[in-house]
Amino acid sequence: MTLKINELFSVAGKVAIVTGGSRGIGKMIARGFVENGIRTYITARKAEACQQTAAELAEFGECVAIPVDLATSEGRAMFVSEISEREPKLDILVNNAGAAWGAPFDEYPESGYDKVMDINVKAVFMLTRDLLPLLQQDATPGNPSRVINIGSIDGLRVSGTDNFAYGASKAAVHFLTKNLAVRLAPRGITVNAIAPGPFESQMMAHMLENFRDKIENENPLGRIGTPADMAGLALYLAADVSRYMTGQVIALDGGRHLGSRQ
Repeated sequence: MTLKINELFSVAGKVAIVTGGSRGIGKMIARGFVENGIRTYITARKAEACQQTAAELAEFGECVAIPVDLATSEGRAMFVSEISEREPKLDILVNNAGAAWGAPFDEYPESGYDKVMDINVKAVFMLTRDLLPLLQQDATPGNPSRVINIGSIDGLRVSGTDNFAYGASKAAVHFLTKNLAVRLAPRGITVNAIAPGPFESQMMAHMLENFRDKIENENPLGRIGTPADMAGLALYLAADVSRYMTGQVIALDGGRHLGSRQ
């Protein structure tokens, strides 16, 4: 292997899945993959939005929509079956699909807590498990397949919001990342997590619309994340340059989880 940067960071020819790829962080990652030669499958619960995004991204390369609800066992089985018919192996799995639920502690509904945990934690574990045959096909510790889980800085700190289940679910994703990294390394699969701070997304829309100045002023770098920030880190974790890295939770937040600049 050479040390030329264009080879260390090349991802062309790989096959990837990005869950929750129709919008927000998932779409940022999917576009980065597609523009750099990765055949990318995106999935989301809302079929029209998923297909619309795939058509948009297909202008830059190969992007295919497979709309399903990954929170259900039936949806996951349908998705895995469809991917298995299309691809003999999988190089990259990005577990991005997620949900949040905000409510005061005394009124927090059990149904909301269950929904967040099912989508943010259970679906990540189950989908990774079910795609394992494709991920480990032709993978070796020297040339591993990649699992990239999307956590959150709310899993690294107490945010002070009423999203009680969300922070707990993302902390669980971070720990699951470390657990799977150890278990799957012998099979030639690395598992890392990105813990984003504020980015433009539907989940952050209300906060950014009402408190954008405060959020940016508190951030050590004085801004929120951009699509290039997110896509760049995902591409790094998908490329040869990071093939010896596993079990890491990387905060991508301008330093916000470390504290405020004010």
